[in-house]
Parts: sequence; C-alpha cells; structure tokens
Amino acid sequence: MKKSLKSLTDKKAFHIVIIIIIITVLLCILFGTILRYDVEGEKNMPFTLKKIAIISTSEGNDKENKENKWDFSVNQNNDIYIYIEKNNNYSKTEIIDSVVFDNFNFEKANEAGQIGVYKPDSKNENVIFRTTEENKLEKIEYIGDSVSEMKSLKMANQGDMIAFRIANCNIKEYISDDEEVINHMELLKKLNLTNEDLKVKTSFDITINLKSGKSFRTNANIELPVGDVVNEGTTSNEITDTSKFIFKRIKN
Repeated sequence: MKKSLKSLTDKKAFHIVIIIIIITVLLCILFGTILRYDVEGEKNMPFTLKKIAIISTSEGNDKENKENKWDFSVNQNNDIYIYIEKNNNYSKTEIIDSVVFDNFNFEKANEAGQIGVYKPDSKNENVIFRTTEENKLEKIEYIGDSVSEMKSLKMANQGDMIAFRIANCNIKEYISDDEEVINHMELLKKLNLTNEDLKVKTSFDITINLKSGKSFRTNANIELPVGDVVNEGTTSNEITDTSKFIFKRIKN
C-alpha cells in the first residue's frame, strides 16, 4: 500500500494535478476578492460622502426686446450640495487636493429645454448661482485649500460642503399683459407643466483626489427635480443613505 502511494506521489501527473488545484483555489480567492470589491468598493476611505442635498426651483428670465408686459423664458433649476467629511476612523492624515464632478449624462422625459451644468457665480454676492453662459461648464472642479470659498471653487481640504447647479433652461415662454405682479415660483404651474414633463434622470462621476496621489471615484444617479416643484414652487430633499455610492480607488 505504501509502495503504491509513494509510486503515485512520485508521478509527474500527480504534481501537476496538485499545482492545478492550488492555482484554481488561488484564482477563486482572487476572483471573490475582486467581485467583493466591485460590489462594496473602498471600506475605509480617508474622506466620505456624508449626504447630497437638492433644492429644486423655477426661474423666469426677461427676454430682450419684449413687446409684452411680461415675457419670460422659464428655467427649472436644481441646486446640488455635496457634503464631504473626514473619516475619523482613518488612521493616517490625508489632504484633499481636489474634488471633480464630470461625465454628466441626462435622460429627459420631455424634449423641451436644454440641460446645463453651472458653477457658483463669482460676481454677484447676493446669490450663489446665476444660470448664465459664463457659469456653464462641462466639468466642475473644487480645489482643496486652507479656506472655504465656494464662489472661487475652493474647499476646505479636510472636508467641506460644495455645490453646483443643473438647470433645464428655456423650457417654455410665459407671456402676459394682464398680471400686475409675477411670482416666479408659480411659473411652471401657469405653463400647465407637470412634474413628469420636467423629469430628468441624471448621472455624473464624483472623484476625490488627495495630495498623497490617491484618487477615489463613484458614479451618482439622481432624478430631478425633487418633490412637487410645479405646485410648491420650491422643493428640497436630502440623500442621507450614501451606501449606494460605491467609491473605488482609481489611483494609488
């Protein structure tokens, strides 16, 4: 029995089978680790996405050379506030180099209007956003700094609240000669629009770049506007369950 066992283990084929089994087990472990990372992402990032707050409103812009008392091009605005905070359970000290929002994609329910992404306005101190061409960008990048200055696209490098606007512009025109006063928050309702007409499925990437060279990225999917903006004029919502935003390391 011992001789036959020794004869078996001495055979080249036996060693090849053992090697194949070991490689298969290692590959299974590796595949399982990759699959788990793909589902769960980074488990202990230096900075975390705490929440996303959204404020939806309507806005009427006076048209030039208008012939009527009231002649507005109507926009539906969505101001998006991103809260990034330091992870106190992370043992090392890291510094935010920049946070980038890009790769915006929009799926509209209605053909009317043009979707755009807008940075905070740097000229008017009385408002955070103005939906103008000079503020329209394809990518929003906040630079980490010792101070926070949203209008200059600077953020505190240990975590901060940062923001941008997604606007559906020139949805319709509102023309009237009868009314003495116009409430801009009622323009969507006056135009007989529905919340379904305004619906936009939005996706974009959030990338956190650190001074150490590490970078983490997730893709965010949100539906705009939030709530019953047609009838209420101004609506808001907070996404506090950020577990669905899976960050993955893209640079070490």
